[in-house]
Parts: sequence; C-alpha cells; structure tokens
Amino acid sequence: MSRFVTVTLDKRGVSCVARLLDDEAPRTCAAVWDALPLSAPVFHGKYARNEIYTLLPAFASVAPGKENTTITPIPGDLCWFSFDSDDLGNPAYGYENATGTGTTGAIVDLALFYGRNNLLINGDQGWVPGNVFGTIVEGFDAMAAACQDVWMGGARDETLTFARRD
Repeated sequence: MSRFVTVTLDKRGVSCVARLLDDEAPRTCAAVWDALPLSAPVFHGKYARNEIYTLLPAFASVAPGKENTTITPIPGDLCWFSFDSDDLGNPAYGYENATGTGTTGAIVDLALFYGRNNLLINGDQGWVPGNVFGTIVEGFDAMAAACQDVWMGGARDETLTFARRD
C-alpha cells in the first residue's frame, strides 16, 4: 500500500502530494516517515538549479545510506542528502551561520526538484548523489510556480514542511 506525504511552502500556502518510493528506497522512506512532520527554513539551490530544500539536524537513529541514488534528479523528485556540518561550513554557500543549521555533526537535506536540467555537482566536493525517496503525484504545477517564486522573490521567512498524508 502506497504512503503519501504533503510538502508545503508554508508562507506561500502552496502544497503538493508525493508518493513515497518504498520499493526503491525503503530505508530512506522509513527514516523520513518515522520523523514526520518535519519543518525548517527553505533554501533554493545554487548549484543544482531547480531545487528547494531544507536542512535539518540528523533525525534518523541510523542513516539510510545510499539507495536509489541520482545525480540528475527530474521534476517531481524528492531527495535525501546527508552532510557533515563541515561540508556546509564554506561561507560561499551563503548560509547565515557557518553550518546552515546552527548544529554540528550530521545534517539531512530534504529536497524537492521542480524543473529539468539538474546536475548534482558541487565545486568544492564534486558529485553529490541524493537518494530519491518520493515523487510528486498531485499539485506539481502550483508547487513549481511557488518554487520559482522562492528563487525570484526570496526565501527569507519561508518554511518547507513535510507531513504525513493519511
């Protein structure tokens, strides 16, 4: 039986629904599902192009590791990335503090991709594969427009929330 999550840009009042890819990424789906709801400030990708994401202190008792990875996410993909706070400490990334989340240690990046031609390469780290754990099945067009507005209108004071959809 499929499980679904709602992804919301809270200030903009726009949501979409994604189906978890339990068959392709069971560990990642379980880690996300068990931690929901999750909410934090949203950021727009600088390197990956058409991506919004949030950074969270690690929330899984055991990180899922790599599964169903990609370096070329497509529109509608939800991805999980794991970083160490040192990975995000470069001031060139533009976070208001050295680690992006104000924490040390492991950081989880949950991302939504809303356009084509994404390539997950970082000038400092090289290839950055992500675990594809969900696909948007409802509300994509409105969410894509809202994501583009995050890029052009700004992310300040906006939050990205992932919640279970029963």
